[in-house]
Amino acid sequence: MSIRLVDSHCHLQLLDAQEHHPEHYLVAAESRGVNQFLTVSVDLDSVPRLLALTERYPQVYTSVGVHPCGPHLRMEAPETLAALADHPRVLAIGETGLDYLCIDSADDHEWQHQRFRDQIRAARLTAKPLIIHSRGAPEDTARILKEEGADQVGGIIHCFTENWKAACAFLDLGFHISLSGILTFRNADALRKVARKLPERCLLVETDCPYLAPVPHRGKQNQPAYVREVAECLAEVRGQALEAVAEQTTENFHRLFPQAA
Repeated sequence: MSIRLVDSHCHLQLLDAQEHHPEHYLVAAESRGVNQFLTVSVDLDSVPRLLALTERYPQVYTSVGVHPCGPHLRMEAPETLAALADHPRVLAIGETGLDYLCIDSADDHEWQHQRFRDQIRAARLTAKPLIIHSRGAPEDTARILKEEGADQVGGIIHCFTENWKAACAFLDLGFHISLSGILTFRNADALRKVARKLPERCLLVETDCPYLAPVPHRGKQNQPAYVREVAECLAEVRGQALEAVAEQTTENFHRLFPQAA
């Protein structure tokens, strides 16, 4: 039986272009049942290149956003971000959020918080969902999402690695939980326990390529084809067939982003 999977978070623009053209990775993924891709912005300067990818490959969509790890990255006002995202191939705003593990001190929290708030405001202006990066900051991430009314647009907590309490806080705000190759890691028992309990209608799978290659590809450059290993692990953890997990996660993606259905 054939399956249909979506890589809900990848970075095609960061794959090793010297080794292979992006089309190589898309063909490899499609041979394993992965037939849609959300390639995610981490800086505004890359947005034209990402849009060019989406226009060349109809199975690829993108976002507009500025990653929280990088005070040097160009940022714009919410209205400007919203204008940049006014394109049919742009599904979301992000990735944005908080990352307390990549900053030097608590003094750096303020600029991350402001950048995060501005991108939530842009999402509300566009009525497009958010892609959230949260590392070492689950409480502040959920608090700012709530304060800024992010429940009005929803979105994805990408590469989720937090505990059940954090998962519930994000679920209460209407967000989807996306699981990456970390789910397959030997030391990820706690995450697998959370994954087992998550509601079906909130689940997504991703690679975050070129990072976080799943078992048995650890040490290699990650690529969209490997989202199948994430789905296989999730199916095993939840005691479901791979086909059921593929169908559910694809349905969830299309419900969140109906223009991709």
